Amino acid sequence: MAIIVTGAAGFIGYHVCCALLARGDTVIGVDSLTDYYDVRLKQARLAQLAPHDGFRFQHVDIADKTAMFALFDGEPETTQVVHLAAQAGVHHSLVDPYAYVTSNVMGHVTVLEAARRLSRLEHLVYASSSSVYGGNTKLPFAESDPVDTPVSLYAATKRADELISHAYGHLHGLPQTGLRFFTVYGPWGRPDMAYFRFAEAISQGQPITLYDNGTLKRDFTYIDDIVTGLLACLDRAPAAGEAPKLFNIGNNRMEPVSELVRLLEQHLGRPAVLRSEPRPMVDVPETCADLTAIEQHVGYRPTTPLSVGIPRFVDWFINGRPR
Repeated sequence: MAIIVTGAAGFIGYHVCCALLARGDTVIGVDSLTDYYDVRLKQARLAQLAPHDGFRFQHVDIADKTAMFALFDGEPETTQVVHLAAQAGVHHSLVDPYAYVTSNVMGHVTVLEAARRLSRLEHLVYASSSSVYGGNTKLPFAESDPVDTPVSLYAATKRADELISHAYGHLHGLPQTGLRFFTVYGPWGRPDMAYFRFAEAISQGQPITLYDNGTLKRDFTYIDDIVTGLLACLDRAPAAGEAPKLFNIGNNRMEPVSELVRLLEQHLGRPAVLRSEPRPMVDVPETCADLTAIEQHVGYRPTTPLSVGIPRFVDWFINGRPR
């Protein structure tokens, strides 16, 4: 079968492509290679994928309707779509809000419209985010919790995607599953993420900033667990006429950011130079995923605690990271 993966040069997209290729699928990777972070890392990910006979790459912006329709029309054998392309980063949404509306809203609608043109489409899985829970204080976050208090524009665009997908399921019978990712980390990760920035700073002896003295807590989820859960969901499409599904996908373990720093210090072999600042308004104090629904749906159970995942990341950071 042929599977289109948007955001194929991104962190999660790259790992999903690797897993699909490893099981023998044909993958059409789509990415616009934006310069939100160093494009050379995206190109290095693509270089890892390029030697696979089953991989083809299309340099296309998902918000470009003409290009996306032409791409999908040219891949009529496609049976599944994994839509991961987006403008990421909660903090950057304060700097360039228009990029989030263009990529995350217009891009999402364009992908859905393009997918409707696929006569053999069985399932579309798309990326949402734990940020949709916004100001909720009940933990762990469950899919039944209200999500009408976003605290960032990024979160608002991701919630908009969920509502748009629901409408497309109702109006067009488009089979979809949305996944709310919780703080994904690991090798080949995004340099703008805290764990990656902290590793760079610690290794160079530069100071790192901890909000509220590192007391913020996150449900850190290792990339391999994310990929396992995503593929399991991809392979189980909603039944004909069934509404789109929506699941948390996380680790169900809250860890303080200070513990993340401790593990980085331990495995990098250097102490961190610390400073503290108040928590920004776009950051929430704690996140934790209730995994009951996705476990019941596909048997998803994450297996990688932070104490195992960080050493794996540090090994890549020291020995495998493109320079």
